[in-house]
Parts: sequence; structure tokens; C-alpha cells
Amino acid sequence: MTQSLEIDLLRSFAVIAEVRSLSRAASRIGRTQSALSQQMKRLEEIVDQPLFQRTGRGVVLTNPGERLLIHAQRMLRLHDEAMADLCGKGLTGTIRFGCPDDYAAVFLPALLREFSRQHPQALVEVVCGPTPRLIEQLENRAVDLAMISLPDRREGMRDSADDAIIRHEQLVWIGYPGLDPAHFDPLPLALSDPDTLDHIAACEALQRVGRAYRLAYASSSLAGLTALVRSGQAFAVMTQTAVPADLAILHGDPGLPPLPAVGITLKFEHKRPSHLTAAFAEHIRLTLPLL
Repeated sequence: MTQSLEIDLLRSFAVIAEVRSLSRAASRIGRTQSALSQQMKRLEEIVDQPLFQRTGRGVVLTNPGERLLIHAQRMLRLHDEAMADLCGKGLTGTIRFGCPDDYAAVFLPALLREFSRQHPQALVEVVCGPTPRLIEQLENRAVDLAMISLPDRREGMRDSADDAIIRHEQLVWIGYPGLDPAHFDPLPLALSDPDTLDHIAACEALQRVGRAYRLAYASSSLAGLTALVRSGQAFAVMTQTAVPADLAILHGDPGLPPLPAVGITLKFEHKRPSHLTAAFAEHIRLTLPLL
């Protein structure tokens, strides 16, 4: 008798493929790691192929695993659309969501993909920009919800519920590989808008140690900043998670002082968001710490 691909097995498989770790996948799904391992063993028996290869840093998909993932994502999307349609589940409508460029590049694909599975009729319109510009968009009611950065206050968080820190991100110095900051005087910088946390943190840190610097390039565009860093003409500051693979994080350089961390939080346009906006915010709060 031909065996069938079970939706629960495929859903667990897709989460593992996304986070590349059994332990993180188990936390997200709400199962024990051993139960998740048994599920994957069962799935491998059904397809008669090895789906994962374990490494010191987690798991990676085998070639059959990569092929199954393509089918699994399509099947899960169709399954969830059918259930939402026939059972009246899933929210509908449009959310205008603001997000900084660096967070959008790293976090948004996973956040949007999972939310779309749960609410296939909902549309998320994304507006990218630095935190101060997103706050302006909120005040002008141009976006319903925004993911923003705050100074990291691990001790003594803000009291406001929508200012609760969801995730901490370390700011780091970045440069083109092999380029030594010590060879530059003053230090050329590529920074975002003057009122952003990365700009303020970089200037304050250098002033604190008496290091001369000059602003070689200023832009609210992350692509523009990283392009200048890739050209070897400047150094920049960004969150460590978002550093592109072809650029170097400058750890422990004597001419580059330590930088602070920032906290990621959510802000609503008003105190009583729509049901759909509140659902998307709750999805981010639950998912973002696991990414």
C-alpha cells in the first residue's frame, strides 16, 4: 500500500528546515525534541530518503530534503488555504507594517511566510525605513504597526506594554575584509540618519575614546551603506544578525571601541489596533525570539 505524506509531519519538517535546529524547532512547535526526532524518522521512512544531515551547528537538508521542502511548502500553503476557506478560520484584510531594512532582510521572510500559512487571506504591506522615520509614519497613521529599535535597557525596561523588548541585537563595526581601520585617520564612516541609534552609538563611542572620524556617507538606505563598505571607502555600524556574509565584523580592534546593544519592540498606530494587526503583532512576539 502506498504511504501518504502527513500534514503534521510536513509542518514539523518545514519548521526544522527553516530554523536548522531540532531544539529551536521543538520550542516553536511545542513538542519535545525526542518527539520531533521521531516525527522526522517516520517521515524519512515514508519517503525512504535521508532528509537531514546533522552538523555541530544544527542540521542541514540533504538533496532529497531540499526537494521535499519545495513540495511541503506548496502542500502546506494549499492545506491552510483550504482549511481557512472551509472552516471560516483565518483573518482577512490588510496590515501596513513598518520595518527597518536590516530587520526586514533577516527576519521578514520567516515572519511573513508563517503568518501567511495561518491567515492566507491577509495581506501585509511592508514599508522599510529607519526607526525615527517609522515613528513618524505611525504618528501620521501611514502604517498600522512598526518594528523599531530602542536603546537596550536590560535592567529596568519601560513600563508601556508595547515597548516591551522582544529581542536584543548587538551593534557591531563592519568593514571590507582585510581593511584595517588603523590605517585611516580620520576614520571614514557610512552611517544612517543622524537621529538613528547606529549613528548616535558610533559617534558617541568614538568621541569617548578620542578617535577622529569623518562622515563619508549618510543614507537611510541599508543598501547604500553596505555598498560603500564593500568599496573599501568607509566603515559602518549595524546589528550583528544582519551583517552580510561578504563583510567582516571588526571584533576587538583597538581603534574601534565597543558598541551597545539595541532592543527590538513593536509600536501600534493607536491603542486599540484591529484584530488582524493585533494577531500579526502577537505572531511576531512569539516567533521573533526563535529566529
